[in-house]
Amino acid sequence: MKKHYRVTSNQDFATAVHKGGHNRSNSYTIHFMNNNLGYVRVGISVSSKLGNAVTRNRVKRQIRAMCDRLIEFQNSSYDLIIIAKNNFLSSSYQTNYMELGELLRKSELIK
Repeated sequence: MKKHYRVTSNQDFATAVHKGGHNRSNSYTIHFMNNNLGYVRVGISVSSKLGNAVTRNRVKRQIRAMCDRLIEFQNSSYDLIIIAKNNFLSSSYQTNYMELGELLRKSELIK
């Protein structure tokens, strides 16, 4: 995922979390809100409760790879915040990928 498609501002994170819609699954909580930029931006949050820095960075890399495969960044216009939960570590990559895809479809963010 290109850095251009990332939510980096703390204010943008807070706005999407507090004013947007949300959905939950066993491994994720997602918050989403429309933007007027013409493309999708993704922000990823991984708590220090999940592990040390190496583990948290591995989780973020995996979620970015999943987003690259699932989301067409130029076809929509919303900010998406993905928060990883503890169950993420106990599941396989394929299971986590399928769960994120189902959660995004349930939220009507992808087809």
